[in-house]
This record gives sequence, C-alpha cells and structure tokens, in this order.
Amino acid sequence: MTIAPGNAQMGSPQYRAMRDAVDQMRDCLPGKFEITKEGIVHDMLAPGRPHEFTAGLVSRRLEQNMPEGIWAFTGTPDVEDEPEGIKRHPDVMLIATDDMEGQGSFDPSTLIAAIEVVSRSNPDNDWVSKMRDYPLLGIPIYAIFDPRTGSGAVLSEIHPTPQGPRYATRKDFVYGEDVTIGEWTISTDGLPRYV
Repeated sequence: MTIAPGNAQMGSPQYRAMRDAVDQMRDCLPGKFEITKEGIVHDMLAPGRPHEFTAGLVSRRLEQNMPEGIWAFTGTPDVEDEPEGIKRHPDVMLIATDDMEGQGSFDPSTLIAAIEVVSRSNPDNDWVSKMRDYPLLGIPIYAIFDPRTGSGAVLSEIHPTPQGPRYATRKDFVYGEDVTIGEWTISTDGLPRYV
C-alpha cells in the first residue's frame, strides 16, 4: 500500500522528509516501511512466522555454501540510494563482511543479491515494485520466494530499457527444486507455505 506520493528527486527535501517519516513510523507503527519511486510503501502486517522462517532457512542454507567473508544477512539496516530516492529493506542480503562495516544504510552497489519472501498482504511490492527498483539500484541478482504459491524466480543480468534498467534473465522455480542464486545452489525442500 503506497501512503505518500513519490518521485522524489536527488537529495530533495521531499525525499529527506519521506526518509525521516519512515524512520519515525518504524518506532511506533507495525509493519514494514520502504521508500520507492512511487512514494512510501507500508506493508501493514508485520511478517508472520512462515515469512520469517523462509527468510531464515534461505539465509542459513546459503551460508552453508558460501565462503568465509560473505553473509546472507537478515538484519538491519536498509539499502539506500538517496540520489535515486529509494530506500528498501530486503529480507535477505548477500553481502561481503567488509561492505557491512560503517554506519547508516548499506550501499546497494555492494550487494551481491537481494532476496525477498513475498508478503501475504502486499505481494505486488515484491513482484512489481522491487522488480523495478532493484535493477535501478544496480543489485545484480534478485531472488523471490513466494509462500503463497510455493514458487519463485531468480532475476539477473541488468540491461537498459526505455523504462529504465531491468533484469534480462528470469529463472522460475517451484518449491522442492534446487535454486541457484549467484554462485550458490540451495534446496527449496521444506520451505513453509502460507495457509
């Protein structure tokens, strides 16, 4: 659900006001807040157990295959590109340990991949808005796990289009199959579904 109009320009007072509002609302309202080109997006329901369990399982399965120094990170902070006017919070971020140091939001150009577990209350945020925003931020791989359908997709190979950068390659999968995200392949067996 979009709750404020977007199109904030580079370093604009409108973007800074939206960022301040998001930071304040996180402390007192339930749900997840992000800033997109369309404005502030509020996923009103806090992620439930199947959502969080999926993110945790995917993170742990990836980390079992990844070398030392790369994390499948599920915590805060956000990923922010102020010039683009976008502040997002992937459910799982593949990122090098060195790129996690410092203060503030992560630089999106340091992410190896962003992984989202589709929200039951706002699936278009993951399947539409983030599919547009993540290549714009330069995140090379975007993986989507959808507990509603027991399926997902891995998107990669950013290329220019008249509407802006988009992913050129999409590999769909269903739960039970192995899925490759970047250099690492994990099983999707036993991932929870929404009921």
